[in-house]
Amino acid sequence: MNRLTIEEFKEEKKTPFVVILDNVRSLHNVGSVFRTADAFLVEAVYLCGITSTPPQAEIHKTALGAENTVDWKYYEDTHVAVDELKAKGYTMFAIEQAKGSTMLPDLKLDSSKKYAVILGNEVKGVQQTVVDVCDGCIEIPQFGTKHSLNVSVTGGIIIWEFFKLMHNS
Repeated sequence: MNRLTIEEFKEEKKTPFVVILDNVRSLHNVGSVFRTADAFLVEAVYLCGITSTPPQAEIHKTALGAENTVDWKYYEDTHVAVDELKAKGYTMFAIEQAKGSTMLPDLKLDSSKKYAVILGNEVKGVQQTVVDVCDGCIEIPQFGTKHSLNVSVTGGIIIWEFFKLMHNS
């Protein structure tokens, strides 16, 4: 199936893209984001606030070992992670329903740039003070009766879309 070994994965050129989890409660959601990040060669996952860190059995259950392949860092305060990435030239997007947000199908990326996205808490979303320091918000259009998606589903959609856009532009 042409799967990389852990060592080969670590050496593989990564997509210049970081996923930040801002106070995500569910360890299964964290694990799922790791697994998707592995699938699409995400540079790193930053775990912030109350977001749990590996090793945890519940993270491993959905990550299936991706928590050992994808680089990750923990930050007590999401703002510190955002500030660090902005200082390194990353363009920051909160994944949030907000006035003036860019609908995902309208998103245009420059493959020569580096990006980071912030996925928020399952109930409260991305902290408003974090949204305020981002370069913009991205919203996934929804057409049914519900107006929210599970964090891991959102992560999967966003990570795939960024991977496609960054490798096809």
